[in-house]
Amino acid sequence: QVQLVESGGGLVQPGGSLRLSCRASGFTFSTYVMSWMRQVPGKRREEVALISGDGGLINYAGSVKGRFIISRDNAKNTVYLQMNSLKVEDTAVYYCNARTIGISYWGQGTQVNVSS
Repeated sequence: QVQLVESGGGLVQPGGSLRLSCRASGFTFSTYVMSWMRQVPGKRREEVALISGDGGLINYAGSVKGRFIISRDNAKNTVYLQMNSLKVEDTAVYYCNARTIGISYWGQGTQVNVSS
């Protein structure tokens, strides 16, 4: 059974940091591209960061570049998103996604609220 379980969301003040984790099970984690997406009600889901299976390719959305860091530990079947210098506009539900050709898995999401 495939599972992606996110954790680490919460409430943080502007300028603060959070680290999201996504633990995967039920598939060969190291062969999947992993990404973090976020969604605000009424808006399209946005991909904020992506990392290849071996970690050699990383991409960020322009809105988070220089502030967020994606990483993965294939031994632990876990992908992380370190979020620094958080802004109010980073408030969203953050989803973990695993994908390969013809297959895409999603986590249940974790809420991040950035507010003073």
